Amino acid sequence: MKEPLWQPSAERIRNANMTRFIEFVNQKHGKRFRTYGELYQWSIKEISDFWESVWEFGEIRALRGYDIVVDDLSKMPGARWFFGTRLNFAENLLRYRDEHIALIFKSEAQGTIRMTYAELYDNVARLAKSLRDLGVAKGGRVVGFMPNMTETIVAMLAATSIGAIWSSCSPDFGIKGVLDRFGQIGPKVLFTTDGYFFKGKKFDSLERISSIIKELSSIQKVVVVSYTEEKTKIDHIPNSILYEDFISKQTGLEIEIEQVPFDHPLYVMYSSGTTGLPKCMVHSVGGTLIQHLKELKLHTDLKRQDIIFYYTTCGWMMWNWLVSSLALGATLVLYDGSPFHPDPGALWKMVEDERITIFGTSARYIAAIESEGLRPGKDYDLRNLRAILSTGSPLVLESFYYVYKDIKQDVQLSSISGGTDIIGCFVLGNPIGPVYPGEIQCRGLGMKVESFDDNGESVTGQKGELVCTAPFPSMPIYFWNDPDNKKYLKAYFEKYPGIWTHGDFIEITDTGGAIIYGRSDATLNPGGVRIGTAEIYRQVETFREVSDSIVVGQKWNDDERIILFVKLADGEELTQELQNKIRKSIRENASPRHVPAKIIVVNDIPYTINMKKVELAVRNVIHGEPVLNKDALANPEALDLYKNIPELKT
Repeated sequence: MKEPLWQPSAERIRNANMTRFIEFVNQKHGKRFRTYGELYQWSIKEISDFWESVWEFGEIRALRGYDIVVDDLSKMPGARWFFGTRLNFAENLLRYRDEHIALIFKSEAQGTIRMTYAELYDNVARLAKSLRDLGVAKGGRVVGFMPNMTETIVAMLAATSIGAIWSSCSPDFGIKGVLDRFGQIGPKVLFTTDGYFFKGKKFDSLERISSIIKELSSIQKVVVVSYTEEKTKIDHIPNSILYEDFISKQTGLEIEIEQVPFDHPLYVMYSSGTTGLPKCMVHSVGGTLIQHLKELKLHTDLKRQDIIFYYTTCGWMMWNWLVSSLALGATLVLYDGSPFHPDPGALWKMVEDERITIFGTSARYIAAIESEGLRPGKDYDLRNLRAILSTGSPLVLESFYYVYKDIKQDVQLSSISGGTDIIGCFVLGNPIGPVYPGEIQCRGLGMKVESFDDNGESVTGQKGELVCTAPFPSMPIYFWNDPDNKKYLKAYFEKYPGIWTHGDFIEITDTGGAIIYGRSDATLNPGGVRIGTAEIYRQVETFREVSDSIVVGQKWNDDERIILFVKLADGEELTQELQNKIRKSIRENASPRHVPAKIIVVNDIPYTINMKKVELAVRNVIHGEPVLNKDALANPEALDLYKNIPELKT
């Protein structure tokens, strides 16, 4: 019998939004559900009733009600949701207009900025007027090349309040990376800052902006926020204006809300683009809103009194997810800078100072602070913290134990997984259920997630392909410039027509939880046996001598062999003894097939800007094949370390 690392108290269960939702469903539909498992099974069987209940429980604001919840559940893709309704995304996020703090912005180099819900509404109203006066209308594109700061959220809400489409990149993207994204969608207005801060350094953004807009003929106005400089000079930027001069000076404005259909486009999100031009995934107003409300209100147990933080840039979907917390009236903490500046405890000092209750980060960050020997629970006051969220890559078993040993015992560790593709989660947290070591707590309500074996059969207790066998509202409505849906269908429905194939390996456990084993499209295939890379990382990350690693398959003698690249901790050497220990651990804890043929030292591991290892790019490099879009990488120069390695020729 598995022993949980954490169980919610009776009081916590009693006060949870999930408990209130179960009671709501019981009363509305005449049920007697008591457990999450019962609720989940109902949510994937009575799909229409479930999403209608989320609409009502989430108190979604709409000018006009819907005629039907979903038209045809056999259509995947193509099901139409909440047909007939008229609503607005920004209106739902701006339902509060009081003195409660909406946003807290902190950066490496400046003091804290706080903005109330009343101030947020006023700023959005003023900026929306300016955008309308400029001619931005429903369906127009407004983009941000911005840090995660208050003006970014104001700009997004102002654009979406008038039915425009928002898209953003973080300012650490290279010129080509920005053009590959924004160049596809033809934006009319671009918001930027003069620069940003990272690791104690100031970086200029305007030099890149001047190059970017030369190639973006659709841009009619560049709005520049003064951030790193007191008096920003923008004379060299055509069609530019300072934010303070652009935003309307009128006060007391009411936002002129543009009501749109449920499936009206809201966000354009992008695939990582490391193997070609990024795919432009278009997400809908209603689909994004209802999915985020479900995940934040039910699975995260977010309430008005909460203070929620997620370490993210504006180029990662977790920014969009975090911003939706405004719909529940919570306080959002935004941060621009390195999580390790001025020291590895920087974010935990912020948790203490701002009394953060929900803390979101990446699995890599948790592994990094553990290797630094950080003990946040001992060094900082975390009394208000009640949930830690982790995503970006699978959270290894050792990190589960580290959280409960060195961060906090009474905390819900909510490992979550989904993606930009669905602007949400397939598997995530359950505030009324236990946390088991190495397991994500549950499949998301309304998400009919299964694990398919090589024969396309649904299995439990073993690793398989992550699929979703029923439609859900936050599927992309389409890809930009994909009129016949060819790219869309190829991305998710080529392997199993009518079934969403996500590209991850998953195991559904006997507890009702899940384990994610990494990308199935980065599968290793030695001897014809499919192996997920996460199973190898899980073992390698237990060695203090190794600070990071990446594993790929190399074509060899009409087969494939596993190559493990390791970045060593300071002062360590890859001795034969260490190699033997690593191989032994992998053999005993994974399988003999997982054991790498070669272990090779490198000085850096390449990551995307969203902190995902780029196994496919490394695989291309070692085979002498091109990497088409290095601007999607945080450290593209690292790829050069994998060229012409002598050990790979023997």
